[in-house]
Amino acid sequence: MNDPIIKFDNVVKRFGDVTVLDHLNFDVQQGEKVTIIGPSGSGKSTVLRILMTLENVTEGRVFVEGEPLWHEERDGELVSASEAHLRRMRVRLGMVFQQFNLFPHMTVLRNITEAPVKVLKMPKAEAATRAEELLEMVGLADQAKKYPHQLSGGQQQRVGIARALAMRPKIMLFDEPTSALDPELVGEVLNVIGTLASEHDLTMLLVTHEMRFAREVSDRVCFFDQGRIKEEGVPEQLFTDPKEERTREFLRAVLDS
Repeated sequence: MNDPIIKFDNVVKRFGDVTVLDHLNFDVQQGEKVTIIGPSGSGKSTVLRILMTLENVTEGRVFVEGEPLWHEERDGELVSASEAHLRRMRVRLGMVFQQFNLFPHMTVLRNITEAPVKVLKMPKAEAATRAEELLEMVGLADQAKKYPHQLSGGQQQRVGIARALAMRPKIMLFDEPTSALDPELVGEVLNVIGTLASEHDLTMLLVTHEMRFAREVSDRVCFFDQGRIKEEGVPEQLFTDPKEERTREFLRAVLDS
């Protein structure tokens, strides 16, 4: 097996006295679609926030494409990463958040082109062409000139997906991307993510409460509890015949609700 594209090596994350990740060891292979499930407070979203450099680790190491994320080598030693190193690493990952976080004063098209132009120094015409292709892909080709407040929540989240993809990331992170949506809008966002998973060679890491979707889209599902992976496996095995009583208890609660 090749080296993983994401590697958490004995990672601890504490907020004050609360340990959110407890010596976590976790790998994702290139092109793999991995879903993290688990109760609130189990550390699921913290994994994504660490990868997006929104939260630092307390102990341990994180590697992306074999390079340390929160550390860099200087004079033969690993030291805390500089802002320049974090910026360089950050462009490898795209993230879709629970809240859409679109710029309200920018059109849909400019929301998507802003970062490629400013960060990647992409020519404006090329960024616009790329944005139009992505809007077509997420089913919003006719919404380019609108502003976020003129869109439904599901449409805004699909723009958020297009915006993340515009940076040409190697890895896409989804942090409960449907949790802020009205129930009737959830399907349109899941359809776009499902298409991404099946038709594009992206590595995807997804945190979601949508169990049926996790079962359909994932190569592997990891059940987190108290900052560790309690159980993991292919979706069919984990959802139909979990080995751990804690996993069974969690699935009973979420599948019956």
